[in-house]
Amino acid sequence: MAVIETTADRPAAELAAETAAPLVSDQAASAALAVGAAALLAACGGGGGAAAPGTAGTAGTPAPTTPVPEAVTAVTASRFLAQASMGATRDHISRVQAIGYAAWIDEQMALAPSTSRWDWMVSKGFDAIANQFSEAGADAAIWKKMLSSPDTLRQRVTFALSEILVTSISGFSGGWNAFSAAAWLDLLEAQAFGNYRTLLGQVSVSAPMGEYLTFRGNVKFNPSTGAMPDENYAREIMQLFTIGLVQLNQDGTPKLAAGVPQETYTLDDIGGLARVFTGWNYDMTATTNTVPEFKRRPLTMTASRHETGSKVFLGTTIAAGTSGEESLRLALDALFAHPNIAPNISRQLIMRLVTSNPSAAYVGRIAAVFSNDGSGVKGNLKAVVKAILLDDEARASAKLSDPAFGKQREPIMRLAGWARATGATSTADAWTVGNTSDPATRLAQSPLRSGSVFNFFRPGYAPPNSAVGTAGLVAPEFQITNESSVVGYLNYLQGVVKNGAGDVKSTYPALLPLADSAASLVDELNVVLAAGQLSASTTTLISTALSGMTAGTDAARLNRIYAALVLVMAAPEYIIQK
Repeated sequence: MAVIETTADRPAAELAAETAAPLVSDQAASAALAVGAAALLAACGGGGGAAAPGTAGTAGTPAPTTPVPEAVTAVTASRFLAQASMGATRDHISRVQAIGYAAWIDEQMALAPSTSRWDWMVSKGFDAIANQFSEAGADAAIWKKMLSSPDTLRQRVTFALSEILVTSISGFSGGWNAFSAAAWLDLLEAQAFGNYRTLLGQVSVSAPMGEYLTFRGNVKFNPSTGAMPDENYAREIMQLFTIGLVQLNQDGTPKLAAGVPQETYTLDDIGGLARVFTGWNYDMTATTNTVPEFKRRPLTMTASRHETGSKVFLGTTIAAGTSGEESLRLALDALFAHPNIAPNISRQLIMRLVTSNPSAAYVGRIAAVFSNDGSGVKGNLKAVVKAILLDDEARASAKLSDPAFGKQREPIMRLAGWARATGATSTADAWTVGNTSDPATRLAQSPLRSGSVFNFFRPGYAPPNSAVGTAGLVAPEFQITNESSVVGYLNYLQGVVKNGAGDVKSTYPALLPLADSAASLVDELNVVLAAGQLSASTTTLISTALSGMTAGTDAARLNRIYAALVLVMAAPEYIIQK
């Protein structure tokens, strides 16, 4: 990928060092942070994310040979947790080593969910009428789950689903936007290990989705005015949530006719399906809009506003006179039966958890599990997630040297990784991390704050004029990586590791005993944060910088820890999750 230049034609490392210096009390630490900026730019310039032509994503890719089972070391356990959790911890690493990958997945899936976002917000009084038209409480409730919930696998899958089935806090309406956000993520979490067809059904009568994609209050065709039903949700449920834009083989590669991909639907299909999503509105039974309860109730059908004529789409006809509820069931059954849904959703889940460019064989294996979990059930997300994480392509150490394998760690996941690894917490249970969307001063990404229904980044994005694009591969997360976000992330990170993210702080009790030895400190962070993927040259570079800093007191040790964390989390081997 092309190295990003600053608008002032000055190295971003130099700019970051100057901006960052006031945050660091030791001169050597300041120099170390400048090295971190350079390392972060290296990640954007190709680091571990570059790919050789023809290595992935092409039809006919052979299935990988089954590797000899490898011992679960601390490093391999940490690598697994980078894909399967919101961030590795020493406790989770030890647990994976003790019981193995599959048993850890089963154990996580069996955990009872922690307190819902909705209930936590109510417990904190955010349902007071003064908050009706504010977003107060939403960010705190979301970050609390991401950074601290014991069911870390469920939280990772919930986050992945939120980037496929996209809504945004700022896109909700009708008041109580914060509770729309809580209801939405609670819904995704409840079905994270459920069935995708069940999830589609709940999404399609969800008040938050009805607000965000504007089918709440949608009405039938008006012959007097010519007004047609809103087509927004009909379009996006096909394009983004189920079948995608082009017809697919079961390994996720496009079906071709005369060398050209074939579209899955037409404008007529959108119009026909839109007729299904008419007549749906809030359930205001025994409530008013002065309390948020209606935001988590499923939408209900107003029969007089529903289109009663026939509905034709994707070769399916729903007969005239069919009720709104039955029309919805039949429509979703038709979408769920489409051959595209298994490879399309399987590929997107792999991309969110493991690698941006899964081989066709990998997609095909997961799509087969999506289609049949072994018991004749289609859409079993528990089986799909487990298959993704245990697949040879995810687990084999040989993939570490494959330049086409891996993905950029999303900024949200980097912050979560820091919090989980260091035991950061909110002692007052306030979780005031806030909105981290600003690319110049924060992360360029904040949960449930995507700028569009297409997520923070498009699944098919490849940086222009890059080796990735030339190779025909994709690197979605790089769509939010630019000169502002690179420097902004580094500056924000310095403040976070020293002062906390809002009131979420760590005192680094596990790292303090190691800090007098630069090598020991770097080795520990390399295992827990970077899954052992820092190169020898990078660890030497960081250790040398840290060794130039004073030691011997807790204040000096903390300065070493602050610098070490920033350097490790700016290294290209950390930025690119392998």
